Amino acid sequence: MKNIAILGSTGSIGTQTLEIVRSQPDLRVVALAAGSSAEKMEEQIREFRPLAACMWTQEAAEDLRVRVADLDVKILSGMEGLLEIASLPQSQVLVTAIVGMIGIRPTIAAIEAGKDIALANKETLVTAGHIIMPLAQKRNVRILPVDSEHSAIFQSLNGEKGGSACIEKILLTASGGPFRGRAKEQLRDIRPEDALRHPNWNMGRKVTIDSSTLVNKGLEVMEAKWLFGVDVEDIQVVVHPQSIIHSAVQFADGAIIAQMGVPDMKLPIQYALFYPDRRPMGGKRVDLFQLGQLTFEKPDTEAFPGLALAYQAARTAGTMPTVYNAANEIAVERFLKGTLSYQGIAELIGAAMERHRAAENPTVEEILETQRETEAFAGSYGTQ
Repeated sequence: MKNIAILGSTGSIGTQTLEIVRSQPDLRVVALAAGSSAEKMEEQIREFRPLAACMWTQEAAEDLRVRVADLDVKILSGMEGLLEIASLPQSQVLVTAIVGMIGIRPTIAAIEAGKDIALANKETLVTAGHIIMPLAQKRNVRILPVDSEHSAIFQSLNGEKGGSACIEKILLTASGGPFRGRAKEQLRDIRPEDALRHPNWNMGRKVTIDSSTLVNKGLEVMEAKWLFGVDVEDIQVVVHPQSIIHSAVQFADGAIIAQMGVPDMKLPIQYALFYPDRRPMGGKRVDLFQLGQLTFEKPDTEAFPGLALAYQAARTAGTMPTVYNAANEIAVERFLKGTLSYQGIAELIGAAMERHRAAENPTVEEILETQRETEAFAGSYGTQ
């Protein structure tokens, strides 16, 4: 029996993780954490009977406590609750499926407690990779990527010796999102409902918007740098509209190994939970005859400048990736609320980066302070 805890259990990755738990009798959920939906959390608690559950807000925790008063489950709240869930003695693997920099401290706590990390919270490595990866190595903890692209790279490297020294280039694929092929001037009047229609993947609202702007791919570039120990210049983004090749590695001898499959997040989630074993999984399979062809394009960084800004942030390093990420989080929130245009997302990120002087090797406290400062700037950007 493998015991797991899930941060972000009511979101897209969290609910798909629970689908896998339903199909695998030797997986047990011992702890759950979510944001504010006490109703959804109650349903999960009654089905999976965890030892503990955490809600981000105190109000939601109080609501949940009343809802499950008949059950033997510990109800927690806030960051202290997340830290307790992350380091719960009964768990072996922590699935970090929450969105945003809120995942940094719980991930560190889980590593300190010796838990393997099934990582779906890319912001943790984007902003604190210089802290997370050395700590995981020191504690002999595995960081198992859940993002489909990073899982594909991880799988492509299996059995290869030499580590990052044998990698010539990482080929990080991108679907291109719903606006692939549109020129810059055609993106002026994009509405939230347009950007939320992803052609291939079923994801949460924030990640879906990030995918449409290519900011998500920029975050994945920075994440890949830390996960696989390569220079950012050795990561090439390739637009692949079919989303069948999930990413690939080009090795020093010129060979390319790729992982292929239908667009289904349950595959990388299950692979991370059972690594190094593979388990049978139902669902569709790739039919190469029906597929016919695979196509590849260069990303358009003029129409989608968020990707170029990510490379700039990665090269600067220090606190600059935190600025990139925090500015984007507020920009997406404002776009969804109608107080910022679609193209204003990248403009806001660029303005936040331009005003920031990056600090080298920041501590967690410095990262979080940079986040707060950037969020304050981003919240008022363009309103004066």
